Amino acid sequence: MRISAPFAVAVVAFGVSFGVLARAADMGATAAIVFSATTWAGSAQFAVAAILGSGGAVVSAITAGVLLNSRYLAMSAAVAPSLVGSRLRRALHGLAIVDESWALSARGDGTFDRDKLVGVALTLYPAWVLGTAIGALSGDAIGDPEALGLDAAFPALFFALMVSQLRTRQHVSAAVLGGAIALILIPLTPAGLPIIAASAAALIGLRAR
Repeated sequence: MRISAPFAVAVVAFGVSFGVLARAADMGATAAIVFSATTWAGSAQFAVAAILGSGGAVVSAITAGVLLNSRYLAMSAAVAPSLVGSRLRRALHGLAIVDESWALSARGDGTFDRDKLVGVALTLYPAWVLGTAIGALSGDAIGDPEALGLDAAFPALFFALMVSQLRTRQHVSAAVLGGAIALILIPLTPAGLPIIAASAAALIGLRAR
């Protein structure tokens, strides 16, 4: 929980941005807060709010959210060998897997620290819901999140997570290639696809094996 405290500040700011955006998309304060409490997937929630706010169809919003969150399949598969106990215990640990907890609990040798995984989740989950509540309930008073720089919280958070993982030349190569793939595809493909396609850069690691 201690190591994730600095990230919690960024998560609150990001949650405020989402709450304001959800309110602008006529999602309603209660719906936005419940959405964060039950989904806890910032990028996917932003995509859903943005699509609905621009008049997009519900099916398109759901599809974008599913595509963005499909990365958790690979992340969960990586964590699974480090989990122990009954199916229920493993499932509860699985609920703690988000980008931040996954990155901060990685030991660097392909295994994960279960205690860190849970500790990070217990810190960042309430931060995300709290930020959403502030944004959804006080959107008018906050104004445009971009004017306050809150829109920078999300990329800054993920950049910090990425830097902590760049331990070898292959890690750097995968990060640069993934970023290039995403930048090229963002203006050409629907929301969610650039991130999924960019994850192919991780295949660089196969050469090491």
